[in-house]
Amino acid sequence: MNVLILGANGFIGSHLSEEILAKTDWQIYAMDLTQDKIKNCINHPRFHFVIGDMTKEKEWIREHIQKCDAVLPLVAVATPALYVQDPLRVFELDFEANLEIVRQCAEYKKRVIFPSTSEVYGMCPDTEFDEEKSHLVTGPISKERWIYSTSKQLMDRVIYAYGKHKELSYALFRPFNWYGPRLDDVFNPKPGGSRVLTQFIGNILRGEDINLVNGGEQQRCFTYIGDGIDALLRIIENKNNTAHNKIFNIGNPDENISIRALAETLIQNIVTHYPAYAEKAKQVKLIDIDGKTYFGEGYQDVSLRVPSIRHAREQLNWTPQVNFEIGLRKTLDFYLAS
Repeated sequence: MNVLILGANGFIGSHLSEEILAKTDWQIYAMDLTQDKIKNCINHPRFHFVIGDMTKEKEWIREHIQKCDAVLPLVAVATPALYVQDPLRVFELDFEANLEIVRQCAEYKKRVIFPSTSEVYGMCPDTEFDEEKSHLVTGPISKERWIYSTSKQLMDRVIYAYGKHKELSYALFRPFNWYGPRLDDVFNPKPGGSRVLTQFIGNILRGEDINLVNGGEQQRCFTYIGDGIDALLRIIENKNNTAHNKIFNIGNPDENISIRALAETLIQNIVTHYPAYAEKAKQVKLIDIDGKTYFGEGYQDVSLRVPSIRHAREQLNWTPQVNFEIGLRKTLDFYLAS
């Protein structure tokens, strides 16, 4: 199989590339703006990488869509602070740029595997989110944080329509708070400059207090990257056509914890195992802060986000294996040994 990965140097793309090379005989054709996260892949004979901007290298992309069997457009803005600060950039990249890729996949009869998001469910009141039944609920237009969710949701709907009316072969996967090594730069000191786990790790390593937006009472189901990539490999393989034109929640419903509990676990149970940082962790205080103050007027929060993974269990024979504390230790091992 020939696989095209756009955004190969990202969090998901870099881990996926490594696993494909380790566990399959597939050829990877890949593009990204940088290559720091894929240094273990660069010299591999089945990894064909170019540095480039997917919004500009259109001829290269068209050529490689034609030569590949599966296309994964993984390029997206996925940092909550930017949803409010630069919503047009989010829409232009997450929807408009990816729409071109999807149209070409339909034109050349290529399978597209698209990264949707748990955020498409928005403020759905269900106790667990079902891919086929749960309503996708977002806030008012003035809450610009929803431009990410709605850009992804619209892309999901376009892909579904192409599948139904133009015979596009696709799979949509919805990551629920995937985390692990290489997630973000923990040394980026800008508030909201990374996702919540790496933001907190960075706070602790710099000896800063941790801001808990709206008290940190919101809950998330954290899923270790290794489990997520295991599911994604099964989706790409599509054994017995079980992932054809399907949507999959990929998350760990057993690891549903509050953001406050995440901060407390890091400070009290995890970072204390690293002697060079244990004292810094003891000095960190948890500060409650209003979401509007932290992110700006356009922010709105979600209290609960739990996936139903019945479809992944039944159709992919997949279940998450890594519990949260073990996953956190693997993540900290990476950052503190770097």
